Amino acid sequence: MTDWAFRLIDATGYFGVFLLMMLETVFPPIPSEVIMPIAGVRAAHGPMTLPGVIASGTAGAMAGNLVWYGFARRIGLERFKRFIDRYGRWLTLDWGDVEKVRRGFRRYGGAIVFFARLTPNFRTFVSVPAGLTKMKLLRFLAWSTLGTAVWSGLLAAAGYALGSQFEKIERIIGPVSTVIVVAIVLFYIWRQVTWTRRHESSGSDSVAD
Repeated sequence: MTDWAFRLIDATGYFGVFLLMMLETVFPPIPSEVIMPIAGVRAAHGPMTLPGVIASGTAGAMAGNLVWYGFARRIGLERFKRFIDRYGRWLTLDWGDVEKVRRGFRRYGGAIVFFARLTPNFRTFVSVPAGLTKMKLLRFLAWSTLGTAVWSGLLAAAGYALGSQFEKIERIIGPVSTVIVVAIVLFYIWRQVTWTRRHESSGSDSVAD
């Protein structure tokens, strides 16, 4: 993965950074923790600049974010409610949980989106509740772009500063990401073991704005 990313960025420059970050957002197994430090390394030793790398990486990630946001917004709460009623047991979600998220986004949507963009493994998926709750597009774009730019900038700057020793970044961020993934898996297992449907289905009125 690392060699391939190096080759793509070397061959296509800013477009390669854009493309990799877009794919990373749509398909999370391609990690930005690798892509942006590599781009930072190349900015330190090649024709690209650090601001250009940050801008192209942010733009690519935002393109992917908009895919998820648009997909979730198109589904809408009505169809999502039917999905939760049928499969919520396996997602460990009932409609009461969705309503809590909905209320949270109404009050703190901007802050939630911003800080999620700085969190490994949550950066992509926060676009889904934002779309489902019909968060205003301009607000979504503003907070998402800000958080994404900060995240991309930190990783690219680290690669720029460390040069070819970007493995040091992976040694720091990698364990943090692993801990978060393990915590999510344990939380999911706990929710499955203790699952009870805490809220009765509230009907179609519960999804009306």
